[in-house]
Amino acid sequence: MIEAKLGGHFTFPGTSLTVSRIGYGAMQLAGPGVFGPPKDQDAAVAVLREAVAAGVNHIDTSDFYGPHVTNQIIRQALHPYPTGLVIVTKLGARRPADGSWQPATSPQELTAGVHDNLRNLGLDALDIVNYRSMGSGHGPDERSIAEQVTTLAELRQKGLIRHIGLSNVTAAQIAEAQTITEVVCVQNNYNLAHRHDDTLIDDLARAGIAYVPFFPLGGFTPLQSSTLSSVAGRLGSTPMQTALAWLLHRSPNILLIPGTSSVAHLRENLAADRLTLSPDTLAELDEIAAEAVAAE
Repeated sequence: MIEAKLGGHFTFPGTSLTVSRIGYGAMQLAGPGVFGPPKDQDAAVAVLREAVAAGVNHIDTSDFYGPHVTNQIIRQALHPYPTGLVIVTKLGARRPADGSWQPATSPQELTAGVHDNLRNLGLDALDIVNYRSMGSGHGPDERSIAEQVTTLAELRQKGLIRHIGLSNVTAAQIAEAQTITEVVCVQNNYNLAHRHDDTLIDDLARAGIAYVPFFPLGGFTPLQSSTLSSVAGRLGSTPMQTALAWLLHRSPNILLIPGTSSVAHLRENLAADRLTLSPDTLAELDEIAAEAVAAE
């Protein structure tokens, strides 16, 4: 057992679901390119069991990771699931045989995706389902998501989904969704260097809605910054631990889901909550976003 507070706790609005602020993102449990099985399935199972043993009770996944592979590993490792474990999944994409990422946004595709998640996770209902807008390029676009959110709301009424979230969306899309159903969380691209959602995070915090950064450590291109490395050196931590600690300090509604297929890296990530960042250190780290913009 790892002695860690895991960043404190957060309760999703309008729910009884309370999670530690440091969770686990399961995407990297699949094979290369998030496609096919992992090289070492036993190691993937070990990472999940280590995370839960350490107090992680928030796992982020999707049945289009693999596809199906990641959810099947989660079921193998953790089912029957411990009391209090919150599994958050997402819909909106499919993975054909060529390994590409294709939109899957029709009512029929979303409904099929819910049933795929239920079957592969071994659940009767999904705690939280995020509708993941594919957007354009690396960010969201402004197309309406009313049809997709309405479909999820109908599935919620049928008891297959308990709560609904959004991913890769704009403030306008969130507002549109809120006219249809309650939104308990938003999952967007955000980290020390990518801070386009600063205003959105603060608005969501005032509403008590969770903000979950995907790519909190830079994603497929890990964060690289001499400032980050310098601060980490002074703190006696790794750059990635420092980046995660900054996110915990950034706003109390931020929940972290760093992913890894390594038990050693998992332990490093979970230890990020032990770092205390002074106001001067936070100000120094805040400069990284400006450096990233200048380098573009």
